[in-house]
Amino acid sequence: MSDVLAHHRSTPASSRQNCSPGEEEGAEVKARIEVALASFLDAKERAGAAGGAVPEQLAAVLREFIGSGGKRVRPLLCVLGWRAAGGVGLPRPVVGVAAALEMFHVVALIHDDLMDGAATRRRRPAVHRQLAQSLGAGLPRERTERLGESAAILAGDLALTWSDELLYTALTPDRLADVLPLVGAMRAEAVYGQYLDVTAAGRREGGVPLALRIARYKTATYTVQRPLHIGATLAGAPAELLEGLSAYAVPTGEAFQLRDDLLGAFGDPGRTGKSAWEDLRDGKHTVLVALARERATPAQAHVLETLLGAPALDEDGVRQLRRVLVDSGARAEVERLIAERRAQAFDALQAMALPGPVAEELACLTHRATARRH
Repeated sequence: MSDVLAHHRSTPASSRQNCSPGEEEGAEVKARIEVALASFLDAKERAGAAGGAVPEQLAAVLREFIGSGGKRVRPLLCVLGWRAAGGVGLPRPVVGVAAALEMFHVVALIHDDLMDGAATRRRRPAVHRQLAQSLGAGLPRERTERLGESAAILAGDLALTWSDELLYTALTPDRLADVLPLVGAMRAEAVYGQYLDVTAAGRREGGVPLALRIARYKTATYTVQRPLHIGATLAGAPAELLEGLSAYAVPTGEAFQLRDDLLGAFGDPGRTGKSAWEDLRDGKHTVLVALARERATPAQAHVLETLLGAPALDEDGVRQLRRVLVDSGARAEVERLIAERRAQAFDALQAMALPGPVAEELACLTHRATARRH
């Protein structure tokens, strides 16, 4: 394992684009999750056709959204947590729990896009936009938008119900009792992170510490730490292993969010699948923005005050904001913070006695999360 981590520390990112020692394993996990989700959705379609209480339009949109892509990072981490604690193979209960995590992620994405007023997700209209188009034909625009938003809330609620069903039907009562506190904590932390994100947007209070707290709860715990914990707990992990996984997960998750912040301001929409303007238009309180505010000259501060969070932000405004983010040193500092957290994650991996393939896949996952361009 130390050789793997040394390679990641010393090799330039540009020469590690094909970091994928666990590619076959990741493909297997993803394939099993796709089958589990498809089988579940097929059963819901049959129930709806038989007169069950399944809204056909919402079920169809959810099926399309689930099938439209996604990295399935949380299911993979759940399986890696299982194997880190000595779990063998890919048994059906673990697949069911991993699928439940992905279904909850669907809830988070639908509601996140709705709260942000996002137009696209995965290179296609966001769910609330799709529902507005399909349900609002012939209605006034305001009514159409309201209908799409209301239906999207219900689609997210339906996916939450289905996430519960996947979880409860995957496990025996004793195993369920072990993981329910972790699932509950994950959901509460995700809500807390999103609440901080929503309430901090457009405000200058809190600075970098608040932005880092948002990154921790919105991404690090929800995306990395809890999925690992849930999988490891299914395999009977001791407390020391859970602590070690946390020491790896938190810096990896924070680095993932820091990279996401950079992509939200500088990314290519053709690669990220969403607008590169939305975070700037919404005045998101990211570490990138907080650092720029701390370091801005009076002229740069005026640009931030005038344009950041402006509903009518245009291309020229985006260019001015990007220049401030670069010239203030904020972008370079975020890159430094990402590298710092990547090193912390590798140190945590080195401190654990993990099976070789698990350590390699976690090391590569950290690399992909921190060096990604979409």
